[in-house]
Amino acid sequence: MIAGSRKEAETEDVALDKSEPRRMLSERQVLEVVPVARTTLYRMEKAGRFPKSTYISPNRRVWFMDDVVAWQNAVDEFDPKRGRGKGRRHRIA
Repeated sequence: MIAGSRKEAETEDVALDKSEPRRMLSERQVLEVVPVARTTLYRMEKAGRFPKSTYISPNRRVWFMDDVVAWQNAVDEFDPKRGRGKGRRHRIA
């Protein structure tokens, strides 16, 4: 009997967590948090290196705050093999 009531309580707790609204961030709010240019943000999103935005109307896109926070935490983890990117190409004259 106790195990049965425990499962029901766990199910109710999980249901309550999912019923809370997720905070949505506008493009301006995301760019205040993430120090990149607008174009860079869209390139990162397209390449899969930043969370995808969601359209809530035909002309309004938002990002979920928990996705952006999870991305920040993943970036914060130190990776010694992470490169700096391509950088400039050097032309041979």
